Amino acid sequence: MRKTFFILSLLISSGFFLTALSTPSAIYGGHIFDNEAFNYSTFADTLSWKLLGEIKYIKKPSDDYPEGVMYPVVNTTLKAKNKEPIVMSGFIIPIDNKNYALSKNVFASCFFCGQAGPETIMGIKFKDPSIRLKTDQYVTLQGTFRYNDSDVDDWIYHIENAVIVKGK
Repeated sequence: MRKTFFILSLLISSGFFLTALSTPSAIYGGHIFDNEAFNYSTFADTLSWKLLGEIKYIKKPSDDYPEGVMYPVVNTTLKAKNKEPIVMSGFIIPIDNKNYALSKNVFASCFFCGQAGPETIMGIKFKDPSIRLKTDQYVTLQGTFRYNDSDVDDWIYHIENAVIVKGK
């Protein structure tokens, strides 16, 4: 009985050891990639939803809203990234037949459902306007970052000239 237990223990330990020696995988945005196929410099996000969430608002009057409206005050780190190339991951939210947004959350918990703030979504302008995506499709986009702190009828954050680098 001891000999059987010893052999089983040895086999299980050997299996764990051999598994540890194999090429490790990277977990990225809930997806698993082999390290050979995953280039961190290409796909690592240069912005984070946490950084986008570091925002304040100030109430100011406007022509359309004389009682005042909350304008975003974008942090200095994001202001420095304005019109710079970025990589960002998130869930696709269709706005209409031609326009999409990138969201921190899936559609059921997104900004439109009252589950999050406007800082958890980014407007997307694709380089290829004919692109078609599915709701809640998880993608990594590369494009140019732009923020908006003056037009309350527009997104606060944008990705322009966007291309999908992962998740097609």
